[in-house]
Amino acid sequence: MSAGTATTQDVLISKSFASLFISLIVIIATSYFGRILYDAFLGPLSKFPGPKLRALSKVPGLYTTITGRDAFVRSELHKKYGPVVRVNPTELSFNGGAEAWEAIYSFKKPKPVRDPQFYAVGVNGCPDVVTSDEKNHSRQRKILSTGFSDQAIKGYEPLLKSWAQKMITEMSKLASNGGKVDMLKYLNCTTFDIMGDLAFGEGLGMLEDGELSPWVQTIFAGFKAGTFWRCVMQYSAITNWLVAKLLLNSKQVRVKMWENFEYCRSRMDKRLSREPAHSDLWSRILSKSDSAEKLSRDEYHSNAVTLMVAGTETTATALSGLIYLLHQTDNRPALDKLKAEVRGKFSSFEDVTLESLARLEYMHAIIQEGLRIYPPAPSQLPRRTPSGGMMVNGQFIPENITIDVHPLATFMSPTHFKNPLKFRPERWLGDPEYKDDHLDAVEPFSYGPQNCLGKSLAWHEMRLLLAALILSFDVELAAESKDWIDQNIYVLWEKKPLICALREVS
Repeated sequence: MSAGTATTQDVLISKSFASLFISLIVIIATSYFGRILYDAFLGPLSKFPGPKLRALSKVPGLYTTITGRDAFVRSELHKKYGPVVRVNPTELSFNGGAEAWEAIYSFKKPKPVRDPQFYAVGVNGCPDVVTSDEKNHSRQRKILSTGFSDQAIKGYEPLLKSWAQKMITEMSKLASNGGKVDMLKYLNCTTFDIMGDLAFGEGLGMLEDGELSPWVQTIFAGFKAGTFWRCVMQYSAITNWLVAKLLLNSKQVRVKMWENFEYCRSRMDKRLSREPAHSDLWSRILSKSDSAEKLSRDEYHSNAVTLMVAGTETTATALSGLIYLLHQTDNRPALDKLKAEVRGKFSSFEDVTLESLARLEYMHAIIQEGLRIYPPAPSQLPRRTPSGGMMVNGQFIPENITIDVHPLATFMSPTHFKNPLKFRPERWLGDPEYKDDHLDAVEPFSYGPQNCLGKSLAWHEMRLLLAALILSFDVELAAESKDWIDQNIYVLWEKKPLICALREVS
């Protein structure tokens, strides 16, 4: 065979391989994009309304989430498309009210499971009551619930009142000097000190210092950063692997995560080694520690972290939003009526009891309306449909599809509420003008067997701290806080300082 012939054959073979490679790429690309088009326009979720761009790609939803606007975009999508919206290729968002809450979050089986990307296990690798599987969730919740029972909370009353009084004392120092107060910061300091005392047997020193600790500031910053990296992970299997392996498992990140975890772990161990001077969340649990059902040391640590986050910021957020809403010009009549109810019932804060506050109907309605308009947990809690799929509100949804009720889109829906943007506590008191409102659509503490464990404690805290403020001060919003409620959402609200002027009540 001549050299020229060999060269010609090599060229032909090379071209054949190139043609084969190109054909393979074309087939793979055609299959990939064909599947995307099929899922978007002909697949099992194609029957659900929503923007076709969101049915084709995750990018629009990830972008609005990263920029903190997804909750508001979803609200508009529900207004346009109805109670069920396809918000990305494999996710359906619901705002159908009580029926949707029941279908997705109740005891009924088959039940969707928690989305593992959203409910990540902590750095110690031990699931807490939020991230554990169904069996261990039930076990942990049964144990922890003894610390949140009505009888237990009644025992916390002196502790709660002492922290409320300390908050007023610290605020009074600023008020007497004519200074302004960042209401959000002081409410956060108070709720973190309260939970520190309930979880660790001692406060965290934040009210005394008048500043949030670096640990708390890291938690707040973590919600925004966590939202970004979770979106990156959700984009594809490759980005999920890259973030998990190269970022979350990097030495620098792991060290920082352990440092934050150590803040709670060391305090929890200190609490377990001694009996505090007052009853706390663990007193009843530890008194039954010889029973068959008990928490492991790692579970104590994991749940301490969860309680310090879930039982603090959300209460401060709810009260901050309520204070802002009450001091809008249009809502002054509601504020005046609330002041009259509280100040007419109690001559001083010393007269206040948790039981007497729970009987104040208008205060209860005020808080309910605040939780509707400015829910402290405004984002969806995602679930994934189980193997074999499930029926939701009369429609079949295939397996491994993300489904969720979006709180903000539900609570602010004109389908459920007349004048949904207006702050009207009377809708909770039987006012005929709002007789067609779907009040059962509002579930600010979520719904079902995995709803907020500390709901009752949160209600008592909100009533107590709000009453303490009303009995002690007349509040005015500072000019720099007039647009305070214009915030982004990264799972939780990205709040700004709520600057207020205080005048002590004589």
